[in-house]
Amino acid sequence: MTTAPTRTRRTSDDLIQAEAPVLAHNYHPLPVVLARAEGVWVEDVEGRRYLDMLAGYSALNFGHRHPALIEAAHRQLDQLTLTSRAFHHNRLAAFAEDLAELTGQDMVLPMNTGAEAVESGIKVARKWAYEVKGVPADQATIVVASGNFHGRTTTVISFSDDETARAGFGPYTPGFRTVPYNDLAALEAAIDDTTAAVLLEPIQGEAGVLIPDDGYLTGVRELTTRAGCLFIADEIQSGLGRTGTTLAVEHENVVPDIVLLGKALGGGIVPVSAVVGRRDVMTVLGPGQHGSTFGGNPLAAAVGSAVVDLLATGEFQTRAADLGKVLNAGLSELLGHGVTDFRTRGLWAGVDIDPALGTGRTISERLMDQGVLVKDTHGSTIRLAPPLTITVDELGTALAALKRTLHQLS
Repeated sequence: MTTAPTRTRRTSDDLIQAEAPVLAHNYHPLPVVLARAEGVWVEDVEGRRYLDMLAGYSALNFGHRHPALIEAAHRQLDQLTLTSRAFHHNRLAAFAEDLAELTGQDMVLPMNTGAEAVESGIKVARKWAYEVKGVPADQATIVVASGNFHGRTTTVISFSDDETARAGFGPYTPGFRTVPYNDLAALEAAIDDTTAAVLLEPIQGEAGVLIPDDGYLTGVRELTTRAGCLFIADEIQSGLGRTGTTLAVEHENVVPDIVLLGKALGGGIVPVSAVVGRRDVMTVLGPGQHGSTFGGNPLAAAVGSAVVDLLATGEFQTRAADLGKVLNAGLSELLGHGVTDFRTRGLWAGVDIDPALGTGRTISERLMDQGVLVKDTHGSTIRLAPPLTITVDELGTALAALKRTLHQLS
């Protein structure tokens, strides 16, 4: 009988070095090792505190360890965590009812990760195209936008134009047409009788928080309705309060046929995602045609219901809208002082830094040294997406740190 090895307390450097030989190198994280968190603050193994301005790519919209979400998880952990969908359980109906009502849709397909939600939405759209629209077998197409980020599964990277995510993983899944984002004329030209759906992010987060022109989403809705195909909105990052509304499409009063949700739906506690949509679309799935062992499990449903309860009050949407104005004003003051451009919608920003001052990675590392955590994206762009629980003073702290960083590099 062997015993587990005794490990002494490890420093951040020790832990970072220990990862290299045993973890696949598919990430390049900032050199910080987090051990504790509460609200908008995280703490590393040495006890240094940092302001979290990323919120797990919107998975932590309600902050770390939100009391209502933690309580819901604890309560469910003491009762029932998993049944698989081989059996019914007592938390699923309420979760689905409440999520459908929150999003203005009819039916819910619960899954786990955002990528699973995207894959599931694609399957639903294709099956709908064959069974309802009458597209000939195996000829359905889906129109997507350039610069998209919908996940990293084989199907999703097949229509990505990010070669870092795509190269070396072929052969690629057919059936997709790519058009420029924010270009209604190109979209209209790409739609034909084989088109099952148009799949878009209302705001492209990974691309740098790219916000389309006013009227673009309305135009997409009109085009898809006229062409008799589905509009699928990927709200995995943009949804559930981030932009100042429950869903980003609400800024144009647009109702898609299918909405993809994830990240914040799990409250930063468990992975929870969902495909929500119209009844006549979602009912194309029959027993055995799609599923997930963990999808809609009792723990996920309990946490997801608690998330929906928080959003149902409207408090977090209002906070995102109000604090977004503070964020926008603070970034405006940095234009011409190291910031060349920025885009905000609610409490979400893509900030383009003067390349002469450094890459987005450089800026992120400098901000980390000042106790603020952000994430770079392409080139010299950084993303800001703090928990919606952040205060005006805490937001000011982050903006002041960015100002100091830019000044130091100038």
